Amino acid sequence: MAEEEIPEDLDISDELIAERRGGDLSDLPDDMPTWMRKTIVFIDLSSQWAGRLFCWMLVPMMFAMVYEVVARKLFVAPTDWAYDVSRMLCGAMFMFGAAYALMRGVHIRADFIYRNWAPRTQGMVDCALYVLFFFPAMIFFFLVSFEYAYSAWATWERSMDTAWMAPLAPARTAMPVGALLLIVQGISEFLKSFYAAKHNAWP
Repeated sequence: MAEEEIPEDLDISDELIAERRGGDLSDLPDDMPTWMRKTIVFIDLSSQWAGRLFCWMLVPMMFAMVYEVVARKLFVAPTDWAYDVSRMLCGAMFMFGAAYALMRGVHIRADFIYRNWAPRTQGMVDCALYVLFFFPAMIFFFLVSFEYAYSAWATWERSMDTAWMAPLAPARTAMPVGALLLIVQGISEFLKSFYAAKHNAWP
């Protein structure tokens, strides 16, 4: 079967934004200050290893869902715990993986205007948005979710959705931890944006 030809005028700008994050994390420009390079590499590598570690939560989540389907459909013996386990693990994976997704540039973006700007303009806009919106929102979310998680641990709050009444504290803890990881990764992204704004090229 002949290989399908890719149209020459195909717009892949969105893919390129993520693609520039797909290489060696330590491959940064030589003219970048040492402190900035070390900070970016340390944060990005930390987010990468966190993403690789937390993705293994998919295994027990899949086990819980498959076990529930088999038990319910074949043995007419639905579980009390599968719904809570799969829901909480899915939520925790979402929170823990957000920083890795930000590092790789795969968060959903509306780039139909942004992608046509010069790197300097993109960097300036990104810097402003991180300072004005990202960091304040993430810090607020961290503080609120930390109090939320602390209360769940202090009272050993339980879920009222199922008869199993699973403890909510572990799942609630994923929110402030995920927010903290996002804040740290945001520092790396801000530094990259600052470099782009100054040098008119993305690192």
